[in-house]
Amino acid sequence: MMKVMVTGSDGYIGQGVVAELLNKGCEVTAMGFTPCGIKHKNLKENLGDIFSYDFNSSEIPDMVLHLAWRNGFIHNDLSHLEDLPKHYLFLKAALNAGVNRVAVMGTMHEVGYHEGAVSESTPCNPTTLYGVAKNALRQMTKELCRQHDAQLQWLRGFYLVSNDGRGSSIFAKLVNSEREGKKEFPFTSGRCKYDFLPYDQFCQQVVAAVTQDKVDGVINICSGQPIALGEYIEHFISENGFSIRLAYGKYPDRPYDSPAIWGDSTKIRQILKEVQD
Repeated sequence: MMKVMVTGSDGYIGQGVVAELLNKGCEVTAMGFTPCGIKHKNLKENLGDIFSYDFNSSEIPDMVLHLAWRNGFIHNDLSHLEDLPKHYLFLKAALNAGVNRVAVMGTMHEVGYHEGAVSESTPCNPTTLYGVAKNALRQMTKELCRQHDAQLQWLRGFYLVSNDGRGSSIFAKLVNSEREGKKEFPFTSGRCKYDFLPYDQFCQQVVAAVTQDKVDGVINICSGQPIALGEYIEHFISENGFSIRLAYGKYPDRPYDSPAIWGDSTKIRQILKEVQD
């Protein structure tokens, strides 16, 4: 039974990933400030500040899946830079204690302004503090894993879609506006194209990636298909039977948003194929 420690287990992504890991027969140590809301015989919870965790206090997991990160939707919040050393020291402590596999949740915002598919070799030139911090952690963790002869899987996430209203994404804001009975949702031009992945598929891809060890390095958690934001959200509204309508042009497109950016899905398709076979 694979033993996986998951940080940020009480977060938006963490809850779904923990549930999927348990579904796949893993033993999970869930690390978060609050319970992840799941009851299972193979789940242990360790509540509190992960940055003060002592890896020598208990059994070393087979791998650490580091999802914890705050203010991910506030791209220029100073906390991204303030917390960076803490993330680094946490991962360093795990490797020093003998963990030999580490997976970390990354983001397309590491890449910065880019038009086209994003592969493992795409140069990164982040333009926000969030992207800068994540990219720096990727570089530092890669070197740490090299020094410890440990395996690194950097899970580069794109756009996550859910209709449950949780989180701070544009989809969560839209769902909550619908629930509040609002008629219009202030929107951008909607022309930029992104890579969207439904919540369940996102969690399944993460778990498929971390429960195998043949494919490592940067792994895009993505669909591999670019779709215009407006087109996708219009479909989302229709699919969920919402009455709210998009008010195009109320907000300008962000200057650092790429006209079209999506993930190269080669690696994750390879992983999923192995799982299915």
